Amino acid sequence: MPTPNELYDRAIELRDRGDKPGAIAQLEEAVGIDPAFAIGHGMLAKLYADLAEADKAIEHAQRVVELEPDDTFSYTALSVIYQRCGRIPEAEQAKAMAWQKQMGLE
Repeated sequence: MPTPNELYDRAIELRDRGDKPGAIAQLEEAVGIDPAFAIGHGMLAKLYADLAEADKAIEHAQRVVELEPDDTFSYTALSVIYQRCGRIPEAEQAKAMAWQKQMGLE
């Protein structure tokens, strides 16, 4: 059985060849094995956003924030996903959280 990291590497190769659905399948398997695999959730958020599957993109971006609540970039990435999905108020809120984390104001 492949590890989440091996599945992630396969997903990157598939994405680079233009097979985003194939990459998503590999990443879904990876986070199925390890639900705390934050990098997998992050890549899923981006790929789902690329395919205009907003609900799934947001779900995975939110999961990254849950897994890495002290990471400024997690909130920044969530903001970008919200923005790409047309949810501007939520994007602004996530951006504000990123700024607060960066400034140590939370």
